[in-house]
Order: sequence, then structure tokens, then C-alpha cells
Amino acid sequence: MFAIQSFSSLIENSNANLSNTSKDLLNGLKIFHENQWYICGNLALNEGQLPHKFINSAPTDLDYQLLVKAALLLVADSVEQPITLTTGFPYSTYRIYKDMATDFLKKTHIIEYDASTFSNAGKKTVILDVQNVEVIPEIVGCTIALRKGEQQADGNFFVLSCGFGTFESVLSMESGIVEQTMVSTHGLKYAVNMMMSELEKTHYLGFRNAHLMDDAFQKGHIILNRKNVDLKDLRRSVLRAYYNEVISPNLRNVITDANLMKTNKVYLCGGGMYYQDLVDCFKNEFGDIAQLEFVADPANLASKGYALNSMRVSGGKKQSSVGLDIGNALSVVSRLSE
Repeated sequence: MFAIQSFSSLIENSNANLSNTSKDLLNGLKIFHENQWYICGNLALNEGQLPHKFINSAPTDLDYQLLVKAALLLVADSVEQPITLTTGFPYSTYRIYKDMATDFLKKTHIIEYDASTFSNAGKKTVILDVQNVEVIPEIVGCTIALRKGEQQADGNFFVLSCGFGTFESVLSMESGIVEQTMVSTHGLKYAVNMMMSELEKTHYLGFRNAHLMDDAFQKGHIILNRKNVDLKDLRRSVLRAYYNEVISPNLRNVITDANLMKTNKVYLCGGGMYYQDLVDCFKNEFGDIAQLEFVADPANLASKGYALNSMRVSGGKKQSSVGLDIGNALSVVSRLSE
């Protein structure tokens, strides 16, 4: 039902010759923007010196604009123009950035890129006409995907989404969302920073930032001073601390007795749900009173919801409907397949 492409949300300025360093466009994103060359995504992760991204960046920020160009480039050969595009932001920044994002996205995009990273070609240009744009809260995108996508969820339910930059929640009723249950707070970066602080007491981390340490966080180990350092116990500890200090206190005003009378079904989504240690924290607190539902492919849920919303806006035109999730750790672009 969906054709999905995802890449690391990292960028870095680079004029290096990177001919044939990647197997395809997805892994070889090198884009010309405002008279500078930038490597993006997996290429930045592999070839960059200190690739980065601002947390919850604005549509006027360089990293946001580059990642949008990278995502549009990835679907350029597979969509019908003009495009209908839906994207979103955490609830905490949604109202601030909505109009700015619409202004940036709704236009004809001229994207210049270096195809020599994965082929024998050089600098190339694509033109994409984005005619319709909708910007919605990220958690609403997750809700749309749950109701209209593969899950076909019905009735009332809670949605809890944990990403690298933000943790969010909402109670979705058949009649609409309950505004007072929308929470937007620190994401997994909080736990990654805790891990870095602990490691710095005994190890030299060089110039690694939280984005690069997130890779080690996912793998559960890191090479420091040519030694393999196991991170699994430390990761478990900081995830539990993150849950107890950030997530649990924020959910006290969401998963209340009154709201549990409306529903006890809770969908867990976002990339954070790949960590069993974090999932266990939800089970320990809510396992006896709530029906916890684990979403397949949780990191791509918002982007799927955006694509489904684009199809609604376009009047059912699957081939021109695109969903774009510019995440803090991962960017995901989705379109509807036949």
C-alpha cells in the first residue's frame, strides 16, 4: 500500500569528490543549495566529519530545507505532478511553523544534485511542482495512519509516539481528538544525552554529538580508544530514567481515570518503540489497566498518515500524493502504491 524511503536526518557542507561512493540515490544524496554543496542522509553519516541537525528545526533553517529537497528528490521519478504534500510538526511547534512551512513547500522546486556519487553522471536538475500543501500535528498524522491505514483502528484510543526529538500523546475519539490530552515533551535525545554524560566520566568521546551517539545507542555498543564498550546495561538504565523523569509525569494528566473510562486501548508508536527496555516501562505502568497495542513499522507511521491525508486532499489521486516526515533522527517520505 505504501512505498517508503527513509534516511538519516543529517547534513554537512562538503565539496569533497565523492564519485561512486554509494550504491544508489538514497545513499548518495549530495545537493546544491544556496551556492553550496551539502551531503545529506546516509552519505553525511558515512562521509561527514560532524554531520548534524537542529532539534525541531524551523522551515527557515538550512537543515529543514535541505532535507525537504532530499526527500522530494527521492520521489521525483515516481510521482505524478503537480504534487499534493502533507507534512507535520510536533504539537509544541506546529502553530509556530505551519504557515512558514506552507510558504516554503507550496511552489515549484528546482533541485540540483550530484549524481556522480552513485553513477557516471554529474550535476543534474529536477523540477517538482508542489501545488497543494497541508501541515498537521505529527501525532494527528499517526492517528490518521492508525484509522485509515493497515491497522484500521476504530473506536476511541490513546496514541503515544516517542521519537528522537519529541514524545507526544493524544486521545483520539471517533468524534475527533481531545485537545487537553495533547502532550509534547522531550524525546529519546534526553536519554542519549544522559548516556553521553555517564560515558564522559570514564571515556573520551571525541567530538561526537548526540546524533552520532544515537547510532551507538541503537546498536548497544561503541568503539572507544579501540575497545568495544558494551552499552546495553547503561542504555537500559538511562531509558528507565528517561521514562520516570519525562514520560510518566507527562502522562499523568493524559491517561487519567476519567479518560480510561472512555477507552483503555493505547497504541505505542515512534522509533522509541524499537527499544524493549522502554516498552517494558510502559508495560510496568499500564499493563494491568490498559490494552497496549504495538504498531508494526512504528517509525514510519506519521509519514504514512501524511500520505493518506494527501490522498484525501487531492481527491483520491494516489500517484500525486506524498507524505513527508522530517524527523530529528530519521526523515521519511511516503507515497501510495497501487
